[in-house]
Amino acid sequence: MISKFEIIETNKMIQESKLDVRTITMGINLMDCADSDIDKFNEKVYNKITTCAKDLVKVGNELEKQFGIPIVNKRISVTPIAIAAAGCKTDSYVSVAQTLDRAAKDVGVNFIGGFSALVQKGCTRSDEILINSIPEALKVTERVCSSVNVGTTRNGINMDAVKRMGEIIKEAAELTKENDSLGCAKLVVFCNAVEDNPFMAGAFHGVGEKDCVINVGVSGPGVVKRALEESKGKDFETVCETIKRTAFKITRVGQLVAQEASKRLGVPFGIIDLSLAPTPEVGDSIAEIFEQLGLEKAGAPGTTAALALLNDNVKKGGVMASSYVGGLSGAFIPVSEDHGMIEAAEIGALTLEKLEAMTCVCSVGLDMIAIPGDTPAETISGIIADESAIGMINSKTTAVRIIPVIGKGVGETAHFGGLLGYAPIMPVNKYSCKDFIDRGGRIPAPIHSFKN
Repeated sequence: MISKFEIIETNKMIQESKLDVRTITMGINLMDCADSDIDKFNEKVYNKITTCAKDLVKVGNELEKQFGIPIVNKRISVTPIAIAAAGCKTDSYVSVAQTLDRAAKDVGVNFIGGFSALVQKGCTRSDEILINSIPEALKVTERVCSSVNVGTTRNGINMDAVKRMGEIIKEAAELTKENDSLGCAKLVVFCNAVEDNPFMAGAFHGVGEKDCVINVGVSGPGVVKRALEESKGKDFETVCETIKRTAFKITRVGQLVAQEASKRLGVPFGIIDLSLAPTPEVGDSIAEIFEQLGLEKAGAPGTTAALALLNDNVKKGGVMASSYVGGLSGAFIPVSEDHGMIEAAEIGALTLEKLEAMTCVCSVGLDMIAIPGDTPAETISGIIADESAIGMINSKTTAVRIIPVIGKGVGETAHFGGLLGYAPIMPVNKYSCKDFIDRGGRIPAPIHSFKN
């Protein structure tokens, strides 16, 4: 039960600290839509999504009004299309992306994830079709998000896929260059992708999930910052306890919303993802938390330690509040979506190399980073390989959502709009990794992966 005290405290967090439910995401299984005819497959996909999710936005809006809790996004994730559409006789899945986009628009959600492939050990023909379709699919749709998993701790890293994804990102950037290469903001390359992530752009409905589930993502960097203001000058034990208690309270809000959404939609509850996901608004920033902890700017010496502390205690507090904490749960560091990170990048306090170091201890990886449009594809592949190696060796999810902004260079700014925000173009190491990337094959799994 949620107590009256918790309700009062929650209202205070909403009014003063920008607490919100970042997303209610409905995961939908599309395996039963399989058909050799691509048109029939698309019809089945559209019908299933619009049937399952017909009340998702309405229920989200009702819960927002009833509890006074802002529910920023209502979204959908589906079975990776490379799996669901594998039986189709076609050489392109662009029409599937357009079907997903139309279904998302008709039910009123802002994003739909799952134009995805899992290729950590190799590519099937369907995987190749999907990957080749990504640039055009992101050009002709508004709400579709795409992801490709290129590595896992158990399987190693598929370097052929890593090389190809560097090329795909460049192609997507070219095709959407009129909008500062916006297509790349809806494309994530993963290592150790999870099946129940409610956050975009990397959400997909895993094959181990139920037919339809509700996953909720809660975010509250402003709440954590406000709590830490009361611990100024205190030791790290006090700081950790403060973060844990705050994460517990935030997760309880998500639990309430998830349970009610599940009941009203008649769909099983999946997980709560407690990820401190920032927005471009002042007061809703991970970088501001770093400053509250005593760092002059994000990127200063000590930033990685501060992020490790934050991430670990967010998880500890969250798991005490709900039996089903999942997804990515921790702290996100997307540059374009955090005004403090943007400012730190603009003045040179935060570099790409420092961000990479920080991804060793955060929830995801290199996220929403704008780089010069003339960056070679193999350099992007090298960045993906580095980030995948961090995930593989450390048995954690890592990701790359990087945007080579065509026609712009270091010192300029890319504008993506809405929650995606804006980002300064960050410099990239100019030395080549082409011969390394061209080797191809697979980097084997680390020795500690063999735990059976």
